[in-house]
Amino acid sequence: MDKSATTIFASKLARFTRVGLANLPTPLEPLKRLSEYLGGPRLWVKLEEATGLGFGGNKLRKLDYVLHEALESKVDTLVSGGVVQSNSQRQVAAAAAKLGLECHLVVYHGRLDPPTPEYETSGNAFLNRVFGAKLHDSPWTGDRNRAIQELGERLREDGRSPYVVPYGVSNALGAVAYSTAVVEIAEQSRELGFEPAAIVHGSGSAGTQAGLVVGASVCLPRTRIVGIDIDAEPERVRSDVVRYAKAAADLLLLLADWGNPYGAADLLDLLAAWGPCACNPMAVVLSLPEELDDACLSQADWDDFVDKMQNGTEEEKENYLCWMIHYLDHCNKCTCTHIPMCPGPDPFS
Repeated sequence: MDKSATTIFASKLARFTRVGLANLPTPLEPLKRLSEYLGGPRLWVKLEEATGLGFGGNKLRKLDYVLHEALESKVDTLVSGGVVQSNSQRQVAAAAAKLGLECHLVVYHGRLDPPTPEYETSGNAFLNRVFGAKLHDSPWTGDRNRAIQELGERLREDGRSPYVVPYGVSNALGAVAYSTAVVEIAEQSRELGFEPAAIVHGSGSAGTQAGLVVGASVCLPRTRIVGIDIDAEPERVRSDVVRYAKAAADLLLLLADWGNPYGAADLLDLLAAWGPCACNPMAVVLSLPEELDDACLSQADWDDFVDKMQNGTEEEKENYLCWMIHYLDHCNKCTCTHIPMCPGPDPFS
């Protein structure tokens, strides 16, 4: 980890003003019992629920920056939306209440199972009303932002001054905001004496992953950013991550090569993990044959890798992981002439 790079990146972030909604930095804590139970590498958790306001959540990190733009525009209303019982809606509603703004939320029905009879008086739907938000039901069409934008236009025609917060608070500025999490992880992990091999998270509206990719490209260039595609739309999510990451890099004045569709420094790795698959993302990380073929790896190579990750010694795990990442990120196994800094010989040769 390059401490100077993290310092420089933090100075670029300092140009963007926070509202002060979120309690930052959030803690980074070891998952000792889970790591022991799995018998694998050390696992850590970044406690984004500790952001505070309205029971916390990762969207507050984005809102802390995005809503500064709203306040500068002298708006009187926040408009956003999400699926039934959305955590993002709750955090927008809580932020609006704290800032003294009216809040209107589009609630998409049809994306998830129909709500139960207790829906109106439980969970985030109840909290949204406690925070004073007005809810507007809308059918799910697959377009995450159209109904939100249309609601904003109607409120503007009615004389309000609305600010539209995109679905998931995902846009270029939201991605800039989430890159601050990488600065925190880089500094915290350095103090704790380790460097993360990967940061694994849910990826749907794409702004969180875009921010992590941009931040890691500078602060943690050897750390993979692994997004679990919660929407089972890998092509759409991949495209949105790259689009938001490019835009965030432009806002941060980063000089990055975005010719590779996987993003800065080959860090973007989307996993189509949905339903039963989500319980074991390692088993589906390379379930698509073309991913193996592109790296000139066979199914036998992958099966051997999974076996070593589950049953190998610590040295074997480290070596297999190093070589697997090397081939997936940088080289075709059949033509590779570059020997990575791995702790042992190539197990796939």
